[in-house]
Amino acid sequence: MNVAELLSAATDLATDGFRTDAGLTVDDIRRDLDLTEWELALGMLVDVSDEYPQPVRFWQLLAEAAELMRLDRSVAWCHWRAYEAVNGVIRADLALSAPEGGGRRSAIPGTGVLRPMWEIGHRTSAGEPDLAIARIWVEFASALEPGQQGSVRLAPLTPQRWRHLTPGDLITMHEIAAPIGIAEIISVLPSAPS
Repeated sequence: MNVAELLSAATDLATDGFRTDAGLTVDDIRRDLDLTEWELALGMLVDVSDEYPQPVRFWQLLAEAAELMRLDRSVAWCHWRAYEAVNGVIRADLALSAPEGGGRRSAIPGTGVLRPMWEIGHRTSAGEPDLAIARIWVEFASALEPGQQGSVRLAPLTPQRWRHLTPGDLITMHEIAAPIGIAEIISVLPSAPS
C-alpha cells in the first residue's frame, strides 16, 4: 500500500467517537486526505486522545505510513501506541533526582529506548523490593534532563505486574542500586478494543 492507502485504511479503522487532543474528528482528517496533506493527516491521526483508544491495526497502518514518509519519531510513536493498545496505558509524572543528589548525569531520551527498573510495591520472599522493568516515553519533549520533572508513559516488560497501580500511587525509578527518580501515576487505562 502507498501512504494515501495506509492513512485512509487507518482512518476507516478509527473507533466511534475518535477525537484528537485538539478536538479534530475523522471528518477533518478525511478532508486533509482529500487534499493530499499526508503528513498533516498522519499528525492528526497520531494525536488521538487516550480517551479514544484505537486498535492495534490502526497503529500498525500509521507506522507503515510514517516509515514510507521517513518520519522516524512518528514510526517509534506508532509502535509505542500499538504496544499500549495491547497492554494498556500507564502515564506518570516523573521527577528525576539531581546529579549532585545521586541522579542521572545525562538526559532520558524521549523515544522509549531507556528501560530502567521500578519499585512498584512488590516484594521478594526475603522482603526486599522486587523491581520491575518498564521503558519510558517522555511526553511533550525530546528528552527529560537530569533533575527535571515531566510527563512520561511507561511500557512495562511484564504488564500484568503493574495492574494494581492507580492514579496517585508513587513508584521509584532505579538504574543501579540507588533510586534516581520518583513518579506519581497520573492515569492507568485498559487496552484498546481489538
